[in-house]
Parts: sequence; C-alpha cells; structure tokens
Amino acid sequence: MATQWNLDPTHSEITFRVKHMMISNVKGQFKNFTAQVEMDDDAFKNAKVSAQVETASVDTNNADRDVHLKSAEFFDVEKYPEITFESSSLSDDVTGNLTINGVTKPVKLNVHFGGINVDPWGNTKAGFTFEGNIKRSDFGLTWNTALDTGGVLVSDDVKIAGELQFVKA
Repeated sequence: MATQWNLDPTHSEITFRVKHMMISNVKGQFKNFTAQVEMDDDAFKNAKVSAQVETASVDTNNADRDVHLKSAEFFDVEKYPEITFESSSLSDDVTGNLTINGVTKPVKLNVHFGGINVDPWGNTKAGFTFEGNIKRSDFGLTWNTALDTGGVLVSDDVKIAGELQFVKA
C-alpha cells in the first residue's frame, strides 16, 4: 500500500531568481502552493511527486512588478491559474514535467533529502531542498526590453529553488 505525504505549507517555500538588467538578481516567491509525495516505503526512491503553484500568488516585494508578472505578458494568471509539476523519476535528482502557461517541458531538479523526524505533536515529517534552472522562453515567457548599453532587461535563465517539508498522512 502506498504512503501519502502532504506538504506542510508553514515550513515550505518556492523561490526564483532572475538576472535584471544583466547586473543583479531579482528574487521572488510563490506564496500559495501544494505538493504531494506518494511512495511505497520511507526511502523516497521511486516516489511520485506532484505540485501545484498558484500563479496569482507571485510576490517579488514590488507591487507594480507583481502586477506585470500576473499580466498576459508573463504568467497570464486569468488564463493559467496554476503552474504544475509531475515527477517521472526520483533518485538524487527529480525529473518530471513542468507546465507553465499551458506549455509542458521536462525538467531536472537537484534534490537534497534532509531526513525524517517526528515533531513534538507526533507528526512524522520529511524535508527536502531542491534547485534547478529553466529557460522562461521554453514556456512562452518571452517579454523583454533591449537595453541601450546592450543586453536585455530580464534574463531568459531562471533559477528555481525550494525548501519543502511534508507530513506523513
């Protein structure tokens, strides 16, 4: 029988970093997301991982930029309310299909398993850290502006990362 693990959102985060004006990074996060892990044992090998991220929850600590990111020029939150991920394999890395703006592409994320522990209330929890890189143009996110000094306003390369804690169901 498969064991289900559900995201503990109060101890989890998903962040991203994008080079801005080719000189510094802008960091953001998604505040609302869920994830589940289903597996046959506590080794997490051959586990199935799925995640759903609410695009309207994007937060870069700048209200004007967040409005732009929610618009049709980026996440188009009215048309595409979720980013999803479905794993296809899990070992030291997780490989799976990432869907942004209706475009699905395979991605590989580096994963570190932090371990399993029991909290003071008797809940069994597991922790993971992940990171990876995607090209936003692969998902149709192509808005940009050329700079007079050369280069572009927003890099195509996006670094994604997360700290995820799961509770055994």
